[in-house]
Amino acid sequence: MLIQKVKQKFSGEFVRNVGWLTGAELINRVCRLVTVVFLARLLSPEDYGLAAIVLTVNEFANVLNFRAGIGSKLIQANDKDFLILRNTAYWMTWIFSILIFFFQCIAAFPIAWFYGENRVILPICVTAITYLTLPFFSIQSAILYRENCLKIPALCNALQGFFGNMFTIIFAVLGLGMWAIVLPIVFTSPIQLIIYRMNYPWRNKSSFTLNRWQEIAGFATNVIGVELLNKLRGNLDYLLVGRFLGIEALGIYFFAFNAGIGTILSLINAITWPIYPHICAAKNNLKQMKKRYFNSLKSIALTIIPLILLQSLLAPFYVPIVYGQKWIVAIPILVIVCLSALPRPFADAVSMLLQAVDKTKINLYWNLIFTVILTICLLVAMNWGIYWVAMSVLISHAICLPIFTIWATKYAFAKTSAYSEIGE
Repeated sequence: MLIQKVKQKFSGEFVRNVGWLTGAELINRVCRLVTVVFLARLLSPEDYGLAAIVLTVNEFANVLNFRAGIGSKLIQANDKDFLILRNTAYWMTWIFSILIFFFQCIAAFPIAWFYGENRVILPICVTAITYLTLPFFSIQSAILYRENCLKIPALCNALQGFFGNMFTIIFAVLGLGMWAIVLPIVFTSPIQLIIYRMNYPWRNKSSFTLNRWQEIAGFATNVIGVELLNKLRGNLDYLLVGRFLGIEALGIYFFAFNAGIGTILSLINAITWPIYPHICAAKNNLKQMKKRYFNSLKSIALTIIPLILLQSLLAPFYVPIVYGQKWIVAIPILVIVCLSALPRPFADAVSMLLQAVDKTKINLYWNLIFTVILTICLLVAMNWGIYWVAMSVLISHAICLPIFTIWATKYAFAKTSAYSEIGE
C-alpha cells in the first residue's frame, strides 16, 4: 500500500510538472504567435537575419543556465552531499557568469568580422548583461527543480514570455528593427531574479569556498559539453546560411524555423525537461526508474507527434494568411524543419536518462559524433540553397536520432542493472 502511494505521488508530480511547464509554454506561444505576426509585417528579412546572428551568439553563451552543468549536479546530488555542493555551486556560478559576460563581449568583434556586419557588435554586448544576474537566482531555481516544484519556474517562464513579447511588439511598432527582438532579452531578465528569490527563501551565507569543486566540474564539463554541442547543432545552419548564402537568406530561414519549429521545440523542452528530476528521484530503484522513463516516452509520443504532423499539414494554409504573402517562400522550409523535430524529444529524453545514471561521457561522445555528421551534411547542402539545407537537417535527424535513442536506452539500463546486481 505504501509503495503504491509513493508511485501515485511521483506519477502525480510528473503530470503536474508537465502540466505547469506546458501550460506556461502554451501561454508563451499564444503571445509569441501574435508577436510573430507583427514582426512578419513590420520587419524585413534583413532585420530577421541580423537578429538571428545576435540570438545565435546568445544561445551559445546561455549554456551556463542553471540546468546545464552546475544546476544539473545539484538536482542529481545525494542528500548527504547537497549542502556542501550547494555553497560551492553558488561561488562557481559567480565565476563562470563573469567569465561568460566578458567572453561574449570579446567574441562580438570576430563574429562581426565573420559576417561582415559591424551592426551586431553592440547588441551582442548588450545581451551579455543578462549573465550577470544568474548568480542571484540560479541556485534557488535548481533547488526547486530538485524538489520537483516546477510551478514557480512555469510562472516565471510565463511572465517572462508575456512581457518579452509585449516589449517586442512595442519596439517593432516604434521601428527599432532588430533591436525589437534583442532588447526584450535584457528587459525581462530581472523577472527571473524577482520570482525565484520571492518564492524560495535560501540566501547564501557561506564565505567563499570551492570545496569539492572538482566533483561539480567533472559532472558539469560533460553536461555543458553536450549542451554546447546541442546549441551548435541547433544554430549551425544559421551560422552557415548567414555566412555563405547571405543575411537575407538567413532571414527567410530564421523566420521559417521560428514560425514553425520554434513552437514545437519549446513544447518539447517543456514536456521532456521534467523527466530528469522525475527519474533522478527513482535512480536507486531500477524497476521504478524504467517505468517512469518509458511512461514518459509514451506521453511524449501522444503529445508531440500529433502536433508536429498537424502543423506541417496546415503550414501552406496559415502562413500566407497569418504572416503575409512575402513569407510564402519559407513554407517548404517550415514544413521540412517541423518534420525534423519528430525524433528529437526521444533523443532528449534518453540524454536525460544517461545524465541521471551518471553516464554523461557517453552523451558527450554521441553529441560530438552527431554534430560532425550534421556539419558535413550542411556543408554539402550549402551548394544547392536553403531548401536543401533544411532537407539535410531532416535526413540527418531522421536517421541518427532513432539509432541513438534505441541504443542508449538499452545501454543505460544494462549498466544500471549491472551496478545494482553488484551492490546486492
